[in-house]
Amino acid sequence: MSAGTRSVILLSGGLDSATVLAAARAAGHDCYALTVNYGQRHAAEIAAARALATRHGALEHRLASVDLGQFGGSALTDPSLAVPETASSGIPVTYVPARNTVMLALALAWAEVLEAAEIHIGANAIDYSGYPDCRPPFIAAFNALATQATRAGLEGRAPVVVAPLMQLGKADIVRLGVSLGVDYGMTVSCYQADAAGAACGLCDACRLRAQGFAEAGLADPTRYRSRPR
Repeated sequence: MSAGTRSVILLSGGLDSATVLAAARAAGHDCYALTVNYGQRHAAEIAAARALATRHGALEHRLASVDLGQFGGSALTDPSLAVPETASSGIPVTYVPARNTVMLALALAWAEVLEAAEIHIGANAIDYSGYPDCRPPFIAAFNALATQATRAGLEGRAPVVVAPLMQLGKADIVRLGVSLGVDYGMTVSCYQADAAGAACGLCDACRLRAQGFAEAGLADPTRYRSRPR
């Protein structure tokens, strides 16, 4: 990442995206943060994203809305589906169909208007074992799409999707963020956080987050309703 690069940062309000924003700012990027309200049950993360965008110097923060909940198919958008409270294998029910494709498409649209060079997303090694839209082949495929689907692409200046955390586990991400001054107490990762952002301590997101802090040897500042098992 080079200083002076204009970049759109997909900012969910969670641990990973907060780290991505802080890293981009530390590298001197001009950051434009984009948060997507897609009908997620853990809407407290939207308020967290707003606060993080201010703390880490985003030049602008936009909130885009698209109702993926109307299609269902995910425990994060369909209240009839329970969020698992034990570790799962394969693609979990918390996968939201095409979510990252939709989010990156929105980011691509804004990036083209801004003439931004990069789009940053917090996909990482922990996520892509379960979520198909967090894997390196997906990022590569979306970059190929951007070269063909936009005017900027046809002119040879398509924004490039960057996943700077892709090869990092949660402990590595936590260490990086702490070194960059991220206040993880401001972030919301829980799949079923309450309106105030307090975490359930039971879902996969809570478990992986707590494990990351433990493995990093750092205190976990998360506000839990129940301690992670």
